[in-house]
Amino acid sequence: MFYLAEEAAAEAATSTSLFDPYDIVMLLFTIVILIGLFRLVTQRNKNLFAIGFTVLAAAVFLFSDIVMIKGW
Repeated sequence: MFYLAEEAAAEAATSTSLFDPYDIVMLLFTIVILIGLFRLVTQRNKNLFAIGFTVLAAAVFLFSDIVMIKGW
């Protein structure tokens, strides 16, 4: 059991890369979600469910982007 804990700690210590190419994809998805939110809010006929779902998705992605950028 102690061996597994030591191995997991060693892996966590070596896998702390500062930048991952997936970070760019996360930022692009966030931008697309924010563009979609802007388009939903500016429409004449508003779909409140879509706006609420997009606000939730934007909040999750913005939070994950902030945590990701702090890790750089």
